[in-house]
Amino acid sequence: MRITLLHNTPSSLPTLPSPPTQKPSVVRATTTTTNNNWAKKTLLNVLTGALSFNLLLSSPSSLALESPSVQPLTPAAAASSLYQDCREGDDLEPEAEKQPETVTNEGIVEEAWQIVNDSFLDTGRHRWTPENWLRKREDILSTSIQTRSKAHDMIRRMLASLGDPYTRFLSPAEFSKMARYDMTGIGINLREVPDNNGGVKLKVLGLILDGPAHTAGVRQGDEVLAVNGVDVRGKSAFEVSSLLLGPNETFVTIEVKHGNCGPIQSLEVQRQLVARTPVSYRLEQIDNGTNSVGYIRLKEFNALARKDLVTAMKRLQEMGASYFILDLRDNLGGLVEAGIEIAKLFLNEGETITYTVGRDPQYQNTIVTDSAPLITAPVIVLVNDKTASASEIVATALHDNCRAVLVGERTFGKGLIQSVFELHDGSGVVVTIGKYVTPNFMDINGNGIEPDYRNFPAWNDVTKHLSQCNMRRQG
Repeated sequence: MRITLLHNTPSSLPTLPSPPTQKPSVVRATTTTTNNNWAKKTLLNVLTGALSFNLLLSSPSSLALESPSVQPLTPAAAASSLYQDCREGDDLEPEAEKQPETVTNEGIVEEAWQIVNDSFLDTGRHRWTPENWLRKREDILSTSIQTRSKAHDMIRRMLASLGDPYTRFLSPAEFSKMARYDMTGIGINLREVPDNNGGVKLKVLGLILDGPAHTAGVRQGDEVLAVNGVDVRGKSAFEVSSLLLGPNETFVTIEVKHGNCGPIQSLEVQRQLVARTPVSYRLEQIDNGTNSVGYIRLKEFNALARKDLVTAMKRLQEMGASYFILDLRDNLGGLVEAGIEIAKLFLNEGETITYTVGRDPQYQNTIVTDSAPLITAPVIVLVNDKTASASEIVATALHDNCRAVLVGERTFGKGLIQSVFELHDGSGVVVTIGKYVTPNFMDINGNGIEPDYRNFPAWNDVTKHLSQCNMRRQG
């Protein structure tokens, strides 16, 4: 299903220029892996993104992919191996060096069936049930599939029967294009995994063959300990990915522990990719010059978004900003981790950013702020019908916690979580596995967010609105 959207910037915001039309960003997160009898689920969680068959896009329902000239990511190692205690000889074999497994046409179809059976969340009204899905498997087992092409066609039909526009099949060529996206700039994907002390450690779960990190000696399953001398143990995968980013052809030094029991090694890696800043800002004078407003335009949530937004907010504060405008119009989303980290800049410690809901317990979470806000000044968030995904998470987090008012148009309404899984023949499936719920327990998906004001309000009205909101929260 393709949704055509018309750009319609609110005419009531004359002092703020409409944001330029932009290409939507790839929505990426860390690798998810699970063992079962049929499938090794791999590569990445596509949080709040929906990736189109033709890898081009015309709306938030189908996000484009960047395709750097690098080799595809290798399949991630099985999750169970990450939690084993260190034992002599228990080195994690790099997946890049394993020989591909042969699989039958029937096996490929059953592999896709099993992934859906384990993870799919029906967010529509299609009344999907495991019992109905089990009958699909019986049909598969009773059918002889003569060619791989017919196997792929069967998977397409099988996924289409779910009635979910975001759950779909990826051909090997499409999956390969998707796998080329790298948010670190050195050719690795990172995932946080529990350590034995109740904390987290970062593992390499996804490695680009002959990419910068692989060439320097990083191997799948390695634990990342430090970046440029900074200890990163206990930090999030998003934070460390941001540290790894930098200008093209510059160098970054990373310290890794090979496997579960291997040696610790310091490696110098040359970056190959460049992430562009999504932030622009300026200071606006109001009330005949007696007050100043810090205007910040955030185009997408990439790995540089939080760092550059912090810089903008601090500079605007130094310039005397008494109020802030965060412009999320036409922001189709991006890295959800970036959205969560950005929401924390405005919220008090302990306040809820969002809830995630899914069949798998790992997607049933309450995400809360763990630090003090960077600013406490009143905020207006500008939204329109192309404000989607991570943008909606940020907007509702600030709105429901009485930190901002929303101005503009109802947002797009994309609050689903997809995962991308590689099949054994190099093809893949994108499966909806969860959804986001606002701090006030509103389902974003399919509903969007209604703004507080269609027209730009006076700042004393904004202050009054936020004060009344806080009074209602307190009882």
